[in-house]
Amino acid sequence: MGSGGRQGPGNVMWLLMGVATLVTAVAMALEVRGALDREREFRAAPACGSVPVKASACRWEQEFTVRKTDLNLGRRNGSPEAELLLPSGKPWHVTFRTTDPVLSELEPGEKVVGLIWHGQVVEVRDADGRRQQTSRGPVGWPEDRLGGALACFAFGLPALVGGAWPLFARGDRRHATAGSVVRWHGVCMGVAALFTLWAQSANGWPFWAIPAIWGPLALLGLASMTAFVIAALRGDMDDETPPVPEPDPTAPASGHS
Repeated sequence: MGSGGRQGPGNVMWLLMGVATLVTAVAMALEVRGALDREREFRAAPACGSVPVKASACRWEQEFTVRKTDLNLGRRNGSPEAELLLPSGKPWHVTFRTTDPVLSELEPGEKVVGLIWHGQVVEVRDADGRRQQTSRGPVGWPEDRLGGALACFAFGLPALVGGAWPLFARGDRRHATAGSVVRWHGVCMGVAALFTLWAQSANGWPFWAIPAIWGPLALLGLASMTAFVIAALRGDMDDETPPVPEPDPTAPASGHS
């Protein structure tokens, strides 16, 4: 009972993390459809016939001069950003999700082309033709939302189950071990989901590549989790105290003449 009491606060923390992560997973999943619709709208948008005087659904390429950039490396809440100047001298502040491939190479005075859609700079192209989406860019957002939802769900559900399990079986060592198995498998599956998102983004694979890669990984994780939980409940994972060697009756006694 003593060890169960010590584990209680830790299990509650896992339980709370599981609930919070699952709420995040649901919120991100609900954004996937809207992100897909927005990306489709962007790709189907026609080019503007003239400079739009107000926010418009057409796409307009505007030349800017780079005034300054700030990668905000090491800042927890700072996004990479740049200040661009229109030919009239009016500044335009733009933020990015990452620093590469364009922002990190920009220098003050350099010319870039910004793609404007709905009154926002959604993409920047440098003189070498490299393109980078800004924080307002719709391309890649559905994959980001889906990958994030999978990672949060893969971690959150096992954290919730693994945290609650020992609380309903206090003092049972095997159930505590099974709960720990579930939790740490969730951590591994969450990392696998993030790796899947990274691989898709780095290679430019289509949206459907995320579930195609993640599905087999999830099945392997669930199979491993099930096998280890069964082993834990059977007692195969119990810590065994090494046997104490029995004295040898033929050995000479020490300390006696």
